[in-house]
Amino acid sequence: MTRTRRHLLATSVVVVFAAATTMTAAASTAPGLGTATSFAVLAGTTVTNTGSTIVTGDLGVSPGTAVTGFGSGAGTLHGTQHTGTDALAVSAKNDLTTAYGVAASSPCNFNQTGANLGGQTLTPGTYCQTTAPTLTGTLTLSGNGVFIFQIGSTLVTAPGATVRFVNGAQPCNVFWQVGSSATLDTTTTFVGTIMALASISLNNGASIDGRALAQTGQVSMINNRITVPATCNAAAVAGPTTLATPRSAASTPTSTTAITGPPVAGGGPSQSDIPRWVLVAVAALLAGAGAIRMGVRVRTHHRRA
Repeated sequence: MTRTRRHLLATSVVVVFAAATTMTAAASTAPGLGTATSFAVLAGTTVTNTGSTIVTGDLGVSPGTAVTGFGSGAGTLHGTQHTGTDALAVSAKNDLTTAYGVAASSPCNFNQTGANLGGQTLTPGTYCQTTAPTLTGTLTLSGNGVFIFQIGSTLVTAPGATVRFVNGAQPCNVFWQVGSSATLDTTTTFVGTIMALASISLNNGASIDGRALAQTGQVSMINNRITVPATCNAAAVAGPTTLATPRSAASTPTSTTAITGPPVAGGGPSQSDIPRWVLVAVAALLAGAGAIRMGVRVRTHHRRA
């Protein structure tokens, strides 16, 4: 093998492995909630409830102090209430602000602007929507990894909308960073931690396997269920998944369905592994190197003969 060919082969291998390393490092990272982790409901001004809401986890409001609709014949709190200048309430609000900023700065892997999240199957990564998204029907989250949804304005679900999990996805790994307010319409079945800049409203019968955390405004509830998710585990992905369509930040989506394709940073459940296409490329390069080496040996043998 000539010196030039050896140099080209070595360079190609380095480039391929560097690309694989970069893709793995770009996987979305969960924003740490700090002392806000134990809170199922957290608001800035007031927390109000109508009906038989059940909150499992702590409930807090700060700097506001008003909490209404819990107690005998009303909502039930399976946790501790913290209000006003209570040290934990103040700390949780500060940590919420930090987590919100971390989620908002996560690099966008998939641009979903203008798309209906309902009807899609998405894999771990950061999904950005510069406008108010639509969630009608069922959104399926597939794979054990971090999902971050960056919502540029409001988040509003349709009545009966559902977020469900498959292939090892976990509620503790889903975060909704909402640029203004969030509203879950009647009987919505929602998953993940909502971090709204302003307020959060849960209409009659909506439920969250996660958290409702509002920075500056109120959290209102009507016959809801909100349950803080259990700690994440390292459960393996339980089967093949469908990759969401990668889009540039400036593109407009032309389809709301998921398609198969090569792994994208933060876009698949096997982000900690070298992608299959990288291994195939390296194998092809090495095979080519072997063929070149064999050709050199054959030519050398003929010359000697």
